[in-house]
Amino acid sequence: MAEGYLRKLVNQKHTIYSAGVKPEPLNQFAIQVMHEIGIDISSHTSNHVDDYLDKGIDLVLTVCDNAKENCPVFPESVRKVHHSFTDPSGAWLEDGMKLNVYRKTRDEIQVYCTQLVVEISS
Repeated sequence: MAEGYLRKLVNQKHTIYSAGVKPEPLNQFAIQVMHEIGIDISSHTSNHVDDYLDKGIDLVLTVCDNAKENCPVFPESVRKVHHSFTDPSGAWLEDGMKLNVYRKTRDEIQVYCTQLVVEISS
């Protein structure tokens, strides 16, 4: 979800990669709640962070504690930013209630990404 927001916010001024330390298939609930606000992430892929170690990345944003703790070592020149969000995929609820958990996390990510882009741009 963060990738979707960041791509929309930076409007191709920067290249955005999304990866994980334990990539999993793209979550259908995440696709649905992002679609509700006009962001299509259905073509995004789930990749391993090691796939991007040689991409000249200048900022690494981790969005869960597991990723922060298990993220590979990037050069010291790479800025690292961490903000932990509740992982909605861990919610063991009926689909309708689970969607609300995804919406809450989506909205928190939106606020955070907007603030991050403002901070980075200034």
